[in-house]
Amino acid sequence: MRYHVLACDFDGTLVRRGILADDTLTALERLSRAGVRLVLVTGRELDDLLGVFEHPRLFDLIVAENGAVLYDPGRRIRESLAEPPPPELLERLRAEGVSPLTTGQVIVATREPQDQKALAVIRDLGLELQVIYNKGAVMVLPAGVNKASGLAVALDRMKVSPHNVVAVGDAENDHAFLAAAECGAVVANGLPALKDRADLRLTKEDGAGVAELAEMLLSGELDTLDVARGHVLLGHRDNATEDEGADEGGREVRLPSYGTGVMVAGPSGSGKSTTTTALLERLIETGHQCVVIDPEGDYSEFPGITVLGDADRVPGVDEVLRLLEEPRHSVVVNLIGMQLRHRPAFFTEVFPRLAGLRTRLGHPHWVVVDEAHHLMPAELPEIAVKSAADVGSLLMVTVHPEAVSPAALRLVDTVIAVGKEPSAALEAFARARNLDEPSVAESGTGDLVMWTAGRDQAESLRLVPARAERTRHRRKYAAGTMSEDESFYFTGPERRLRLRARNLHTFVELAEGVDDDTWSHHLGAGDYSRWIRESLGDAGLAGDVAEVEEAGPDDSRQRITSLIEERYTLPAEPASYDPGHDEEDWPEQERPGTGG
Repeated sequence: MRYHVLACDFDGTLVRRGILADDTLTALERLSRAGVRLVLVTGRELDDLLGVFEHPRLFDLIVAENGAVLYDPGRRIRESLAEPPPPELLERLRAEGVSPLTTGQVIVATREPQDQKALAVIRDLGLELQVIYNKGAVMVLPAGVNKASGLAVALDRMKVSPHNVVAVGDAENDHAFLAAAECGAVVANGLPALKDRADLRLTKEDGAGVAELAEMLLSGELDTLDVARGHVLLGHRDNATEDEGADEGGREVRLPSYGTGVMVAGPSGSGKSTTTTALLERLIETGHQCVVIDPEGDYSEFPGITVLGDADRVPGVDEVLRLLEEPRHSVVVNLIGMQLRHRPAFFTEVFPRLAGLRTRLGHPHWVVVDEAHHLMPAELPEIAVKSAADVGSLLMVTVHPEAVSPAALRLVDTVIAVGKEPSAALEAFARARNLDEPSVAESGTGDLVMWTAGRDQAESLRLVPARAERTRHRRKYAAGTMSEDESFYFTGPERRLRLRARNLHTFVELAEGVDDDTWSHHLGAGDYSRWIRESLGDAGLAGDVAEVEEAGPDDSRQRITSLIEERYTLPAEPASYDPGHDEEDWPEQERPGTGG
């Protein structure tokens, strides 16, 4: 279920003239039994509400006074969420003859046209208060207090994300309230201005409209509703002009934030991490809980996200799940300290438990799987989920689409191909899925190509990058365990050696010990700079190393080592090196120098 909370306005939405219809009550009871939590959000003063409403305990929490008071019906505990009105305000309003005039714990209420007197008093006293309208009612509240702020406190208490909330209302004071939820619905008797901004316009009025919404929740119909304002920005169409607006020319390309299966594919150093980082940054900024399964420590320095695990400690599955109970925490699961052969088993254990957490709490919202061909290899006949929606949305990153489990490939509806030859990645995916390869415009000059699987045409896009440039991969390349096809291999001119450098630290360590013929063989072939450029994606370092290669072998070992140490912090202690283990990992058809 996508939505775990229904947040509902009271007057004009849940009830008509203060009366709750039997059919509406039945619908809410069915929702509650199905596990949907109910929150009532009203502009009424709490005592007034409790005096006219017979079913407060139907709701998990009640937000009253237009966001200023939180009430727990089960425990009968009320809490003010803002300061009460200053006494001088009430004195002046009475002196000015404002009537009717009522006060709650925080709110001061009257009706139009008394709002003009209230505004004048607020201005004269120099108070930081706001006036909010609701179909003739006038509410004076502290600045920043509204239904949206009150709902946010309620959700925080329940440990539920706004991305798992559908809200329904009818009037002016519901604008921010509906916008704060993943989906905002308006009953048929709602104001036209509110309907214009709604994600869903219900066909029935007040309580009957709420019952209509409840049925959509129970049937799963609401899960399939495309809420366009929640889509995540990917890039701009390559053939669009700079002055075309998103609405007029369709420049922006966005991905649905729910139920989406995405694969980012391309060779090493082609921009996979740049694309993934841009999407991840925007998802986290908009409050989506993301889980990154990070086999090689690529995301250990990503801001705004909690990292579990490092080179010396492997995170536990229970530890990961405990942290994810709080929807505001996004998590990187760093597996760099785990041996390569054990990582698929860890993923096989954690993936279904993430799906279970999603079923229970509604989050995580996105699961990002880096090095997907290692964690879900082609030999794996089945995986724990049948749809990307089982974990919210799924993003897989891989060098080799054809090496990913067919069961995982079936979850992909969008392929983002990066690199100089994106058609190669699209062809590999299409072949693995038994789909016809799409055509790609040869004139495209974008950063990437996006293909909706099954369509005839893929389109070239210009990526909207992350706002802050990331220094990713540095820790992995310095001291982590790079994959076989990213590692460097010292073979010598006659291929008598099988020495694998899994990272820059072991490269430097091995470089100091190999014989002159082996070192000079790779130097003359340009293997060092090619490896740094293609596997590390560090064009600057590759260019400097290429200059050393062209200058010849004199002092070349020291010069290349110094160039590496200037850019990367290598461990102080030597890394353990097991030649026997390297021979086991050696690909039979590997070309000299770099992984193929």
